[in-house]
Amino acid sequence: MTPTKKPDAEKRNAEREAALTFVRMAKEKGLDLTGPDGLLKQFTKSVLETALDEEMTEHLGRAKHKKSKDGRAANTRNGTTAKTVVTDSVGPVGIEVPRDRDGSFEPVVVRKRQRRLPGVDEVVLSLYARGLTTGEISAHFQEIYGADVSRETVSRITERVVAEKDEWCSRPLDRVYAAVFIDATVVKVRDGQVANRAFYVAVGVDLEGGRDVLGIWASPAAEGARYWLSVLTELKNRGVDDVFFLICDGLKGLPDAVGAVWPLAIVQTCVVHLLRNTFRYASKKDWDAIKRDVKPIYTAPSAAAAAAARDAMLDKWEARYPAIRRLWMDAWERFIPFLDYDVEIRRVICTTNAIESLNARFKRSIRARGHFPDEQAALKCMYLTVRSLDPTGKGRIRWSARWKPVLNAFAITFADRWPSEGTQQ
Repeated sequence: MTPTKKPDAEKRNAEREAALTFVRMAKEKGLDLTGPDGLLKQFTKSVLETALDEEMTEHLGRAKHKKSKDGRAANTRNGTTAKTVVTDSVGPVGIEVPRDRDGSFEPVVVRKRQRRLPGVDEVVLSLYARGLTTGEISAHFQEIYGADVSRETVSRITERVVAEKDEWCSRPLDRVYAAVFIDATVVKVRDGQVANRAFYVAVGVDLEGGRDVLGIWASPAAEGARYWLSVLTELKNRGVDDVFFLICDGLKGLPDAVGAVWPLAIVQTCVVHLLRNTFRYASKKDWDAIKRDVKPIYTAPSAAAAAAARDAMLDKWEARYPAIRRLWMDAWERFIPFLDYDVEIRRVICTTNAIESLNARFKRSIRARGHFPDEQAALKCMYLTVRSLDPTGKGRIRWSARWKPVLNAFAITFADRWPSEGTQQ
Protein backbone atom coordinates (compact mmCIF):
# COMPACT_ATOMS: atom_id res chain seq x y z
CA MET A 1 0.00 0.00 0.00
CA THR A 2 1.35 3.44 -0.88
CA PRO A 3 1.73 6.03 1.87
CA THR A 4 -0.99 8.25 0.35
CA LYS A 5 -3.67 5.57 0.53
CA LYS A 6 -3.51 4.96 4.24
CA PRO A 7 -4.82 8.41 5.29
CA ASP A 8 -7.59 8.09 2.69
CA ALA A 9 -8.62 4.73 4.11
CA GLU A 10 -8.57 6.12 7.64
CA LYS A 11 -10.70 9.08 6.55
CA ARG A 12 -13.25 6.80 4.88
CA ASN A 13 -13.41 4.60 7.97
CA ALA A 14 -13.89 7.63 10.24
CA GLU A 15 -16.66 9.03 8.04
CA ARG A 16 -18.36 5.64 7.83
CA GLU A 17 -18.27 5.32 11.61
CA ALA A 18 -19.70 8.83 11.97
CA ALA A 19 -22.46 8.05 9.48
CA LEU A 20 -23.40 4.91 11.41
CA THR A 21 -23.42 6.95 14.61
CA PHE A 22 -25.82 9.50 13.09
CA VAL A 23 -28.15 6.68 11.98
CA ARG A 24 -28.19 5.16 15.46
CA MET A 25 -28.77 8.55 17.10
CA ALA A 26 -31.69 9.28 14.80
CA LYS A 27 -33.31 5.89 15.46
CA GLU A 28 -32.92 6.21 19.23
CA LYS A 29 -34.54 9.66 19.25
CA GLY A 30 -37.36 8.74 16.88
CA LEU A 31 -36.01 11.37 14.49
CA ASP A 32 -35.59 11.07 10.75
CA LEU A 33 -31.99 11.34 9.63
CA THR A 34 -32.63 13.30 6.41
CA GLY A 35 -36.25 14.44 6.56
CA PRO A 36 -37.62 18.00 6.84
CA ASP A 37 -36.73 18.16 10.54
CA GLY A 38 -34.02 15.53 10.43
CA LEU A 39 -30.86 15.37 12.50
CA LEU A 40 -28.53 16.10 9.57
CA LYS A 41 -30.52 19.17 8.58
CA GLN A 42 -30.19 20.63 12.08
CA PHE A 43 -26.42 20.14 12.06
CA THR A 44 -26.14 21.46 8.50
CA LYS A 45 -27.96 24.73 9.30
CA SER A 46 -25.88 25.32 12.44
CA VAL A 47 -22.56 24.67 10.68
CA LEU A 48 -23.35 26.87 7.66
CA GLU A 49 -24.59 29.86 9.66
CA THR A 50 -21.64 29.70 12.07
CA ALA A 51 -19.15 29.47 9.20
CA LEU A 52 -20.76 32.41 7.38
CA ASP A 53 -20.75 34.53 10.52
CA GLU A 54 -17.06 33.82 11.08
CA GLU A 55 -16.33 34.66 7.44
CA MET A 56 -17.95 38.04 8.06
CA THR A 57 -15.80 38.51 11.17
CA GLU A 58 -12.71 37.79 9.12
CA HIS A 59 -13.88 40.13 6.31
CA LEU A 60 -14.43 43.06 8.69
CA GLY A 61 -11.39 42.29 10.81
CA ARG A 62 -13.32 42.44 14.07
CA ALA A 63 -16.00 40.56 15.96
CA LYS A 64 -19.58 41.74 16.29
CA HIS A 65 -20.00 44.95 18.33
CA LYS A 66 -16.26 45.72 18.25
CA LYS A 67 -14.84 48.90 16.69
CA SER A 68 -11.92 49.05 14.30
CA LYS A 69 -8.43 49.89 15.57
CA ASP A 70 -8.76 53.62 14.82
CA GLY A 71 -12.12 53.77 16.56
CA ARG A 72 -14.16 54.19 13.39
CA ALA A 73 -16.32 51.57 11.72
CA ALA A 74 -16.40 52.41 8.01
CA ASN A 75 -17.96 49.08 7.16
CA THR A 76 -20.17 47.21 9.60
CA ARG A 77 -22.59 44.33 9.79
CA ASN A 78 -25.99 45.07 8.34
CA GLY A 79 -28.33 42.29 9.42
CA THR A 80 -28.93 39.07 7.51
CA THR A 81 -30.69 37.81 4.40
CA ALA A 82 -32.78 34.66 4.47
CA LYS A 83 -31.71 32.12 1.89
CA THR A 84 -32.57 28.53 1.08
CA VAL A 85 -29.89 26.18 -0.23
CA VAL A 86 -30.49 22.67 -1.53
CA THR A 87 -28.36 19.70 -0.49
CA ASP A 88 -28.34 16.19 -1.91
CA SER A 89 -29.31 14.31 1.25
CA VAL A 90 -31.22 16.67 3.54
CA GLY A 91 -33.00 18.71 0.89
CA PRO A 92 -33.62 22.46 1.27
CA VAL A 93 -32.04 24.16 4.29
CA GLY A 94 -33.06 27.67 5.37
CA ILE A 95 -30.13 29.79 6.52
CA GLU A 96 -29.46 33.43 7.46
CA VAL A 97 -26.60 34.98 5.46
CA PRO A 98 -24.93 38.02 7.10
CA ARG A 99 -24.65 41.32 5.15
CA ASP A 100 -22.24 44.23 5.46
CA ARG A 101 -23.07 47.91 4.94
CA ASP A 102 -21.11 48.54 1.74
CA GLY A 103 -21.93 45.18 0.14
CA SER A 104 -18.31 44.05 -0.25
CA PHE A 105 -18.73 40.77 1.64
CA GLU A 106 -18.21 37.78 -0.66
CA PRO A 107 -18.95 34.59 1.29
CA VAL A 108 -17.02 31.47 0.30
CA VAL A 109 -18.84 28.62 2.04
CA VAL A 110 -22.16 29.63 0.41
CA ARG A 111 -21.39 31.95 -2.48
CA LYS A 112 -23.71 34.70 -3.68
CA ARG A 113 -26.47 33.32 -5.92
CA GLN A 114 -25.42 29.76 -5.08
CA ARG A 115 -28.47 27.61 -4.39
CA ARG A 116 -27.14 24.04 -4.39
CA LEU A 117 -24.57 22.55 -2.01
CA PRO A 118 -24.02 18.95 -3.04
CA GLY A 119 -21.35 18.16 -0.44
CA VAL A 120 -22.58 19.82 2.76
CA ASP A 121 -23.57 16.51 4.31
CA GLU A 122 -19.99 15.31 3.96
CA VAL A 123 -18.78 18.43 5.75
CA VAL A 124 -21.17 17.81 8.62
CA LEU A 125 -20.05 14.19 8.92
CA SER A 126 -16.43 15.29 8.74
CA LEU A 127 -16.88 17.82 11.55
CA TYR A 128 -18.41 15.09 13.66
CA ALA A 129 -15.92 12.38 12.71
CA ARG A 130 -12.75 14.46 13.03
CA GLY A 131 -13.45 16.12 16.35
CA LEU A 132 -13.52 19.71 15.02
CA THR A 133 -9.74 20.07 14.66
CA THR A 134 -8.91 23.25 12.79
CA GLY A 135 -6.44 21.88 10.25
CA GLU A 136 -8.59 18.94 9.15
CA ILE A 137 -11.79 20.98 8.90
CA SER A 138 -10.01 23.64 6.84
CA ALA A 139 -8.64 20.93 4.54
CA HIS A 140 -12.05 19.34 4.18
CA PHE A 141 -13.72 22.64 3.21
CA GLN A 142 -11.05 22.96 0.55
CA GLU A 143 -11.70 19.39 -0.63
CA ILE A 144 -15.47 19.68 -0.82
CA TYR A 145 -15.99 23.29 -1.92
CA GLY A 146 -12.61 24.32 -3.23
CA ALA A 147 -12.98 27.07 -0.61
CA ASP A 148 -9.96 28.53 1.14
CA VAL A 149 -11.32 28.74 4.69
CA SER A 150 -8.39 29.57 6.93
CA ARG A 151 -7.51 27.64 10.03
CA GLU A 152 -8.00 30.85 12.00
CA THR A 153 -11.62 31.05 10.83
CA VAL A 154 -12.22 27.41 11.71
CA SER A 155 -10.56 28.01 15.07
CA ARG A 156 -12.98 30.86 15.83
CA ILE A 157 -15.90 28.61 14.91
CA THR A 158 -14.76 25.92 17.33
CA GLU A 159 -13.85 28.44 20.02
CA ARG A 160 -17.43 29.69 19.86
CA VAL A 161 -18.49 26.18 20.88
CA VAL A 162 -16.03 26.34 23.78
CA ALA A 163 -17.48 29.66 24.96
CA GLU A 164 -20.98 28.22 24.73
CA LYS A 165 -19.84 25.14 26.69
CA ASP A 166 -18.23 27.26 29.40
CA GLU A 167 -21.40 29.32 29.79
CA TRP A 168 -23.46 26.13 29.98
CA CYS A 169 -21.13 24.64 32.62
CA SER A 170 -21.45 27.72 34.86
CA ARG A 171 -25.21 28.31 34.55
CA PRO A 172 -27.26 28.57 37.79
CA LEU A 173 -28.98 25.37 38.96
CA ASP A 174 -32.09 24.55 40.98
CA ARG A 175 -31.89 24.78 44.74
CA VAL A 176 -33.08 21.22 45.44
CA TYR A 177 -32.82 18.02 43.40
CA ALA A 178 -34.64 14.79 44.10
CA ALA A 179 -31.67 12.77 42.86
CA VAL A 180 -28.25 13.38 41.38
CA PHE A 181 -26.51 10.59 39.46
CA ILE A 182 -22.74 10.84 39.12
CA ASP A 183 -20.24 8.78 37.19
CA ALA A 184 -16.97 9.08 35.31
CA THR A 185 -16.12 7.96 31.80
CA VAL A 186 -12.57 7.28 30.63
CA VAL A 187 -11.27 9.11 27.54
CA LYS A 188 -7.85 8.84 25.93
CA VAL A 189 -6.12 12.25 25.81
CA ARG A 190 -2.66 13.13 24.55
CA ASP A 191 -0.76 15.03 27.22
CA GLY A 192 2.82 14.43 26.23
CA GLN A 193 1.72 10.86 25.62
CA VAL A 194 -1.69 9.26 25.20
CA ALA A 195 -3.16 8.33 28.58
CA ASN A 196 -6.53 7.56 30.10
CA ARG A 197 -8.25 10.54 31.72
CA ALA A 198 -11.43 10.53 33.79
CA PHE A 199 -14.19 12.90 32.71
CA TYR A 200 -16.86 13.44 35.35
CA VAL A 201 -20.56 13.83 34.59
CA ALA A 202 -23.50 14.68 36.86
CA VAL A 203 -27.17 14.27 35.93
CA GLY A 204 -29.84 15.79 38.16
CA VAL A 205 -33.56 15.08 38.46
CA ASP A 206 -35.49 18.13 39.63
CA LEU A 207 -38.69 18.22 41.65
CA GLU A 208 -40.79 18.32 38.48
CA GLY A 209 -39.27 15.08 37.22
CA GLY A 210 -37.09 16.81 34.62
CA ARG A 211 -33.65 15.39 33.86
CA ASP A 212 -30.72 17.70 33.21
CA VAL A 213 -27.00 17.19 32.64
CA LEU A 214 -25.54 19.48 35.30
CA GLY A 215 -22.00 19.58 33.97
CA ILE A 216 -18.90 17.85 32.60
CA TRP A 217 -15.51 18.07 34.26
CA ALA A 218 -12.06 16.83 33.29
CA SER A 219 -9.91 15.26 36.00
CA PRO A 220 -6.10 15.40 35.80
CA ALA A 221 -5.92 11.65 36.50
CA ALA A 222 -8.12 8.59 37.12
CA GLU A 223 -11.39 8.83 39.04
CA GLY A 224 -10.98 9.82 42.69
CA ALA A 225 -13.11 10.94 45.62
CA ARG A 226 -10.96 14.05 46.17
CA TYR A 227 -11.77 15.42 42.73
CA TRP A 228 -15.44 14.53 43.18
CA LEU A 229 -15.41 16.79 46.24
CA SER A 230 -14.38 19.76 44.06
CA VAL A 231 -17.11 18.86 41.52
CA LEU A 232 -19.83 18.66 44.18
CA THR A 233 -18.62 21.90 45.76
CA GLU A 234 -18.94 23.62 42.38
CA LEU A 235 -22.53 22.35 42.06
CA LYS A 236 -23.28 23.78 45.51
CA ASN A 237 -21.73 27.11 44.51
CA ARG A 238 -24.01 27.15 41.45
CA GLY A 239 -27.06 27.03 43.70
CA VAL A 240 -27.68 23.38 44.69
CA ASP A 241 -28.36 23.56 48.45
CA ASP A 242 -29.83 20.09 48.97
CA VAL A 243 -29.99 16.68 47.28
CA PHE A 244 -32.22 13.89 48.57
CA PHE A 245 -30.28 11.01 46.99
CA LEU A 246 -26.86 10.87 45.35
CA ILE A 247 -26.39 7.68 43.33
CA CYS A 248 -22.84 6.60 42.45
CA ASP A 249 -20.74 3.55 41.63
CA GLY A 250 -19.41 2.99 45.16
CA LEU A 251 -16.10 4.82 44.89
CA LYS A 252 -14.24 4.66 48.21
CA GLY A 253 -14.26 7.95 50.08
CA LEU A 254 -17.11 9.44 48.06
CA PRO A 255 -19.72 9.36 50.90
CA ASP A 256 -17.43 11.58 53.00
CA ALA A 257 -17.12 14.02 50.10
CA VAL A 258 -20.91 14.10 49.68
CA GLY A 259 -21.43 14.58 53.42
CA ALA A 260 -19.10 17.57 53.43
CA VAL A 261 -21.19 19.31 50.75
CA TRP A 262 -24.74 18.09 51.42
CA PRO A 263 -24.91 16.64 54.97
CA LEU A 264 -28.48 15.37 54.59
CA ALA A 265 -27.98 13.63 51.23
CA ILE A 266 -28.32 9.85 51.19
CA VAL A 267 -25.51 8.16 49.24
CA GLN A 268 -26.70 5.09 47.35
CA THR A 269 -24.33 2.63 45.69
CA CYS A 270 -25.50 1.50 42.26
CA VAL A 271 -26.74 -2.08 42.56
CA VAL A 272 -25.77 -2.83 38.97
CA HIS A 273 -22.16 -1.77 39.60
CA LEU A 274 -22.01 -3.99 42.68
CA LEU A 275 -23.37 -6.98 40.75
CA ARG A 276 -20.92 -6.42 37.90
CA ASN A 277 -18.02 -6.37 40.32
CA THR A 278 -19.32 -9.57 41.93
CA PHE A 279 -19.36 -11.36 38.58
CA ARG A 280 -15.87 -10.05 37.83
CA TYR A 281 -14.52 -12.16 40.69
CA ALA A 282 -16.42 -15.28 39.62
CA SER A 283 -16.00 -17.78 36.81
CA LYS A 284 -18.47 -17.31 33.98
CA LYS A 285 -19.89 -20.81 34.47
CA ASP A 286 -21.16 -19.74 37.92
CA TRP A 287 -22.75 -16.46 36.86
CA ASP A 288 -26.29 -17.78 36.49
CA ALA A 289 -26.20 -19.43 39.92
CA ILE A 290 -24.76 -16.31 41.57
CA LYS A 291 -27.37 -14.19 39.82
CA ARG A 292 -30.12 -16.29 41.42
CA ASP A 293 -28.47 -16.03 44.85
CA VAL A 294 -28.01 -12.24 44.84
CA LYS A 295 -31.54 -11.41 43.65
CA PRO A 296 -33.09 -12.00 47.13
CA ILE A 297 -30.62 -9.43 48.50
CA TYR A 298 -31.65 -6.42 46.41
CA THR A 299 -35.35 -7.40 46.36
CA ALA A 300 -35.55 -7.96 50.12
CA PRO A 301 -38.38 -6.19 51.98
CA SER A 302 -36.00 -4.79 54.63
CA ALA A 303 -32.35 -4.32 55.45
CA ALA A 304 -32.46 -7.20 57.95
CA ALA A 305 -33.89 -9.59 55.36
CA ALA A 306 -31.28 -8.40 52.85
CA ALA A 307 -28.48 -9.10 55.37
CA ALA A 308 -29.77 -12.64 55.90
CA ALA A 309 -29.87 -13.23 52.11
CA ARG A 310 -26.38 -11.74 51.81
CA ASP A 311 -24.95 -14.07 54.45
CA ALA A 312 -26.54 -17.07 52.74
CA MET A 313 -25.00 -16.06 49.42
CA LEU A 314 -21.56 -15.46 50.93
CA ASP A 315 -21.59 -18.75 52.87
CA LYS A 316 -22.25 -20.57 49.62
CA TRP A 317 -19.62 -18.84 47.46
CA GLU A 318 -16.93 -17.58 49.83
CA ALA A 319 -14.83 -20.75 49.72
CA ARG A 320 -14.58 -20.56 45.94
CA TYR A 321 -14.45 -16.76 45.57
CA PRO A 322 -13.23 -15.20 48.87
CA ALA A 323 -12.93 -11.68 47.40
CA ILE A 324 -16.73 -11.49 47.06
CA ARG A 325 -17.21 -11.27 50.84
CA ARG A 326 -14.94 -8.26 51.19
CA LEU A 327 -16.63 -6.60 48.20
CA TRP A 328 -20.11 -6.91 49.71
CA MET A 329 -19.12 -6.09 53.29
CA ASP A 330 -17.23 -2.95 52.22
CA ALA A 331 -20.18 -1.75 50.13
CA TRP A 332 -22.97 -2.80 52.50
CA GLU A 333 -23.60 0.50 54.31
CA ARG A 334 -23.88 2.32 50.97
CA PHE A 335 -25.96 -0.49 49.44
CA ILE A 336 -28.84 -0.71 51.95
CA PRO A 337 -30.30 2.87 52.04
CA PHE A 338 -32.78 2.26 49.21
CA LEU A 339 -34.28 -0.71 51.11
CA ASP A 340 -35.94 1.73 53.54
CA TYR A 341 -38.19 3.13 50.80
CA ASP A 342 -41.17 1.90 48.83
CA VAL A 343 -40.92 0.18 45.47
CA GLU A 344 -41.42 3.37 43.44
CA ILE A 345 -38.38 5.05 44.96
CA ARG A 346 -36.34 1.84 44.93
CA ARG A 347 -36.74 1.41 41.21
CA VAL A 348 -35.20 4.75 40.29
CA ILE A 349 -32.42 5.12 42.85
CA CYS A 350 -30.86 1.66 42.91
CA THR A 351 -28.95 2.06 39.61
CA THR A 352 -27.06 4.72 37.67
CA ASN A 353 -28.83 3.77 34.41
CA ALA A 354 -29.80 7.42 33.94
CA ILE A 355 -26.16 8.32 33.45
CA GLU A 356 -24.97 5.03 31.96
CA SER A 357 -27.04 5.73 28.85
CA LEU A 358 -25.35 9.12 28.54
CA ASN A 359 -21.92 7.52 28.89
CA ALA A 360 -22.84 5.14 26.07
CA ARG A 361 -23.56 8.17 23.86
CA PHE A 362 -20.21 9.67 24.80
CA LYS A 363 -18.39 6.48 23.85
CA ARG A 364 -20.08 6.37 20.45
CA SER A 365 -19.16 10.00 19.85
CA ILE A 366 -15.46 9.50 20.61
CA ARG A 367 -15.00 6.04 19.07
CA ALA A 368 -14.09 7.38 15.62
CA ARG A 369 -11.46 9.70 17.08
CA GLY A 370 -9.43 7.16 19.03
CA HIS A 371 -7.95 9.85 21.26
CA PHE A 372 -8.08 13.64 21.61
CA PRO A 373 -5.18 16.06 21.21
CA ASP A 374 -6.02 17.80 24.49
CA GLU A 375 -8.57 18.09 27.27
CA GLN A 376 -10.49 20.93 25.61
CA ALA A 377 -11.12 18.89 22.45
CA ALA A 378 -12.57 16.04 24.51
CA LEU A 379 -14.81 18.38 26.51
CA LYS A 380 -15.99 20.03 23.29
CA CYS A 381 -16.98 16.66 21.81
CA MET A 382 -18.83 15.62 24.97
CA TYR A 383 -20.66 18.95 25.15
CA LEU A 384 -21.80 18.65 21.53
CA THR A 385 -23.09 15.18 22.36
CA VAL A 386 -25.12 16.57 25.26
CA ARG A 387 -26.45 19.42 23.12
CA SER A 388 -27.72 16.98 20.50
CA LEU A 389 -29.66 14.83 22.99
CA ASP A 390 -33.42 14.44 22.60
CA PRO A 391 -34.11 17.05 19.87
CA THR A 392 -37.80 16.12 19.66
CA GLY A 393 -38.38 16.31 23.43
CA LYS A 394 -40.06 12.87 23.49
CA GLY A 395 -37.40 11.43 25.77
CA ARG A 396 -37.94 14.20 28.33
CA ILE A 397 -41.68 13.53 28.29
CA ARG A 398 -41.18 9.79 28.86
CA TRP A 399 -38.69 10.44 31.66
CA SER A 400 -41.01 12.92 33.45
CA ALA A 401 -43.95 10.51 33.18
CA ARG A 402 -41.85 7.76 34.74
CA TRP A 403 -40.83 10.00 37.64
CA LYS A 404 -44.25 11.43 38.52
CA PRO A 405 -45.27 8.53 40.84
CA VAL A 406 -41.81 8.64 42.40
CA LEU A 407 -42.04 12.37 43.11
CA ASN A 408 -45.27 11.85 45.03
CA ALA A 409 -43.42 9.41 47.28
CA PHE A 410 -40.50 11.85 47.57
CA ALA A 411 -42.84 14.72 48.54
CA ILE A 412 -44.18 12.69 51.46
CA THR A 413 -40.87 11.17 52.56
CA PHE A 414 -38.94 14.45 52.41
CA ALA A 415 -41.78 16.83 53.34
CA ASP A 416 -39.57 18.73 55.80
CA ARG A 417 -36.99 19.45 53.06
CA TRP A 418 -39.38 20.00 50.18
CA PRO A 419 -39.16 23.68 49.12
CA SER A 420 -42.26 25.79 49.39
CA GLU A 421 -43.94 27.17 46.29
CA GLY A 422 -41.71 29.68 44.48
CA THR A 423 -38.49 28.93 46.40
CA GLN A 424 -37.04 26.23 44.16
CA GLN A 425 -35.23 28.55 41.75
